[in-house]
Amino acid sequence: MRRGRHLVGAVIAGLALVVAACGGSDSSSDQAAQNAAPTKKLEVFSWWTSGSEDAALKELFSTFKTADPGVAITNGAVAGGGGSNAQAVLQTRLQGNNPPDSWQTHPGQAIGQYVDAGYLADLTPVENKLGDVMPKALVDAQSKDGKVYGISTGAHRGNVLWYSTKALEKAGVSEPSKDYTFDQFVADLGKLKAAGVTPLCVGAKDAFAAPQLFENTLLGVIGAEKWAALTSGKTGWDDPQVKQAAANYVRLLPYFDPDASASTWDQATKRIASGQCGFESMGDWAYGELTKAGAKEGKDFGYVPHPGTNGSFVLVVDTFVVAKNAKNSKNAMDWITSIASKDAQLAFNREKGSTPVRTDVDVSSYPQYQQEAAKSFRSDKPVWSIAHGQATSPQFQQSFYDAVTQFTQSKDVNAFVQALQSAV
Repeated sequence: MRRGRHLVGAVIAGLALVVAACGGSDSSSDQAAQNAAPTKKLEVFSWWTSGSEDAALKELFSTFKTADPGVAITNGAVAGGGGSNAQAVLQTRLQGNNPPDSWQTHPGQAIGQYVDAGYLADLTPVENKLGDVMPKALVDAQSKDGKVYGISTGAHRGNVLWYSTKALEKAGVSEPSKDYTFDQFVADLGKLKAAGVTPLCVGAKDAFAAPQLFENTLLGVIGAEKWAALTSGKTGWDDPQVKQAAANYVRLLPYFDPDASASTWDQATKRIASGQCGFESMGDWAYGELTKAGAKEGKDFGYVPHPGTNGSFVLVVDTFVVAKNAKNSKNAMDWITSIASKDAQLAFNREKGSTPVRTDVDVSSYPQYQQEAAKSFRSDKPVWSIAHGQATSPQFQQSFYDAVTQFTQSKDVNAFVQALQSAV
């Protein structure tokens, strides 16, 4: 799951135009789609193009084709920008009343914009079969007014600190534990730098990477309970603990990869795999990329929760929706049913590095990391990601991106927190 900007600014405006031009909320459109003649085609739109992402998507295609062998799938994946390029293409298509049959988004505020535009088909009949095996918080996050509009393929944990065992060994740094503190982290970054090893790879060419690093740093200071208060507006962004998190983030800046702005997240992850970089704070979509690069868990790389976040699971969830006026509506609904199946969830998440959202899927065949992540998903405190557009509005997400980008340059803590507070 490459994270990107979802339904920000122009996309919101584009959906408004769709509603005006297409009458998206008209129930007759639902009926027309349901009565459309069966076809032999299906278009699936996403931003999954890296090695592990493409492999995982193909697993979903394979499961679907087993049940519907005569349907030809068009893979509409759009590369670049952690999803921002895909969103621009999708906006154009929505405005032109030419939506993909099914497209990738996230629960919460991201999917909510499509729902508010009246643009999505009701998937409640599919979800009714899953209600007892999916966390209620996830079902609620892709529902509105008692109807479900998205079906999720897997849950990524956003707050993982990956490290290269080779790089740490070269610098004389001990492998961290789950209780790794932020001060220990900064001290180890200093040792790596002194040893001539790039301490921290960020992949900042993808707009989400630096905001995610700050997000994880923030969670490490305020904890899961205050996270909910912050994202709901009960706690202000000028809170002293937010300022402390911002000050901690500034302490990381001297250790960024000098080529951070020119590297994508997966390029940064490959540097962990090859031992060229010490650490990367990244969601566990990095796990799939590490293994695709030939790195071995426990031998070439390791992982711990980002400092201070042990016991929390930052939710970054992949979800597919169906267009109300999909050209291939029956196949799109069959697709949604397929990706909700146990077989699809098991195969997809194995390749993706994520965990099934179905809690009845047996993950004992998974590698150690994914078994641990599945346990965390089912037992730790869940928090929705800000950086990936699930905890706050799309407008705030854009402001969050912009504020972190400016803060990375200015290092002005007071200006940063005020910018976030003003964006609420």
